[in-house]
Amino acid sequence: MRQIFNQLYKNLKRLILPLLLGVLVSGLVATPANAINVYQMPNVNAGEPTWVIDQADVLSRLSEGKLSKSLEDLAQKTDQEVRFVTVRRLDYGETVDSFAKALFKKWYPTPEAQANQTLLLIDTLTNNTAIVTGEDVKSIMPDDIAESVASETMTVPLREGNKYNKSFLEASDRLVAVLSGQPDPGPPVVEETVQVEGTFTSAEETDTKNSTIWVVVLLVVATVVPMATYFFYQGFSG
Repeated sequence: MRQIFNQLYKNLKRLILPLLLGVLVSGLVATPANAINVYQMPNVNAGEPTWVIDQADVLSRLSEGKLSKSLEDLAQKTDQEVRFVTVRRLDYGETVDSFAKALFKKWYPTPEAQANQTLLLIDTLTNNTAIVTGEDVKSIMPDDIAESVASETMTVPLREGNKYNKSFLEASDRLVAVLSGQPDPGPPVVEETVQVEGTFTSAEETDTKNSTIWVVVLLVVATVVPMATYFFYQGFSG
């Protein structure tokens, strides 16, 4: 009987341990799998008619077309160039601000190239935003307005339910107005509402919980089944 038990135990270990390792490794590796760094971003030069780089694929074709048209008209009328960028996930240790600044320098390596450029970027994993502007832009749009566009105009629609199209279109309208020399329309008015804490988890939280549950279940199976088998055969042999 002991030989049968030992054989069953070995077979269970042979089946369960690789599965456990697979679950654990997939949980650890999945997080940075889709991360992007600055060197993976496409090159865009000053004066090039590329206004929207939607790496996160969160904008509709209609919205992207409207944005490109508005920013193209702005560039032709004022020489001010604005580009919107979305990314889905940043490399470990990278922040949306550091990424935006590095991308700005990659695209516009000299002060002359940077002068009339504005870059507005969002990381859709966290919905954090960042804006970088050239020196000539600052005389038309001070840093406080630029930061307000990124931190208020962009984020209010996102808090309403990840409304990325609305977020970018409203940011575009405000940037075009300010950079065209018109009065700043200001950030959107936020109505005070009572927020009830949601009971639903995000997709990532669900994936993590599912992985944890599977690990726990498999560990229990790996422990209980051999013990139950052992006691069963002990009782049977007795």
